[in-house]
Amino acid sequence: MTVWRVLPLLVLAGFVAGCESTDVPRQTRQANPAPVQVTPAPLPAVPAPALPALSRTQLIPGLDVAPEAAIPAPPRDPYGLVRVGLLLPLTGPAADVGQALLNAAQMALFDVGDERFVLQPYDTGGTPDGAVDAAALAVAHGAQVLLGPVFSASAKAVMPQAQAAGINMIPFTTDPTVAAPGVFVMGFLAHEQVRRIITFSRAQGIERFAVLAPATPYGETVVDAMSQVVMQTGGSLTRVAYYDQSGEDLNDVVRSFADYDRRHNALLAQRATLESRTDTVSRVALRRLERLDTIGEVPFDALLIPAQGGRLTEVAALLPFYDIDPGRVQLLGTMVWHGPGLGKEPALVGGWYPAPSPDVNATFYSRYREFYGATPPAIATHGYDAVALAAVLGRTRPERPFMSDGLASPSGFSGVDGVFRLLPTGLSERGFAVLEITRDGSEPIDPAPTTFEANQF
Repeated sequence: MTVWRVLPLLVLAGFVAGCESTDVPRQTRQANPAPVQVTPAPLPAVPAPALPALSRTQLIPGLDVAPEAAIPAPPRDPYGLVRVGLLLPLTGPAADVGQALLNAAQMALFDVGDERFVLQPYDTGGTPDGAVDAAALAVAHGAQVLLGPVFSASAKAVMPQAQAAGINMIPFTTDPTVAAPGVFVMGFLAHEQVRRIITFSRAQGIERFAVLAPATPYGETVVDAMSQVVMQTGGSLTRVAYYDQSGEDLNDVVRSFADYDRRHNALLAQRATLESRTDTVSRVALRRLERLDTIGEVPFDALLIPAQGGRLTEVAALLPFYDIDPGRVQLLGTMVWHGPGLGKEPALVGGWYPAPSPDVNATFYSRYREFYGATPPAIATHGYDAVALAAVLGRTRPERPFMSDGLASPSGFSGVDGVFRLLPTGLSERGFAVLEITRDGSEPIDPAPTTFEANQF
């Protein structure tokens, strides 16, 4: 089988319609941001054999083989190429997500890939069965690592194939249950977001926490993480409540969460006592109580609300209505808060949440919009970082580029979303900034760390 050298921006016919019109211009190469940097000292590079060049419209050999074809996995590439399988939903309901990831992957390929690096995309269709077929092809075509799939069910379906082939995976899911030795989750994990915002809050002197979450797997994951992190940091989790995902019971849940009825009845009882007295002090105290709806404080100093969009603003508006004062209770969020327009709800102004530093990834978003004419979803940065990481490891560890000890470097890596590292368990850690909601958007109030040194954050 003839093997060709891959040019910097690979376009696969049959996988992406119209990709020729969105090629990254060659002359922009010098303007690209700094690629992902691997902290460990590089190993000596192994020179690649002189091979013919692959044009931008050619298929990588063998990619037209039917999924059901029984092709044994080849040994290490005889030409010393670094082959990376990219499993994405390029068709189906999530095709827009898959296309954005592929676009970002091509940017990284152009920025970081050398003449030995081969990126091989496969369409999963967004289903577990499609992912299994795609992974079978990738393994058969000599992929040395699998980037993707996107969805947790697909990643779990592919894991046995990857393990049988002896290759590692970096799925883009945020589901921590996918993580395992050799399966490194690339997505933004809820535990990491909770850890960052609680650690920052504790540093500001906040001790008592509460959480009001949707009754969904995501909400339960956040609550579990909250319980662990608050305990680890020496705080206390004093109140937890769930509301139905539909929001039908939200009013009643917030009312009960705020302990509104007891506090309101306490106010009425206090008023009745003062009204029975005629001394000046009681008269003054009564006039003060007339401006209140409740008396007594809620038993927490900060409240985490892992919700987004309209549901978040609905929850926030109910808090002051039931006498949870955002001026006294610090509102906290997760990365789902990272969007425009939240400052239009007054109760959310001043709220804190973790997110990648906007100063760090602004260049990526700007370049993506320039090349592809659209703003990518947040997950697109994972496509860039995963391919850039693979390209750098392929260059600095040419003999064994994707072994677990290289992927799980304790020092971590620097990507377009900031520093991150993959752990031997398959989980990942990230360096988030803390942002505060303003009336016009959000602004960083605590910068993202730049290393994983002890006690960094």
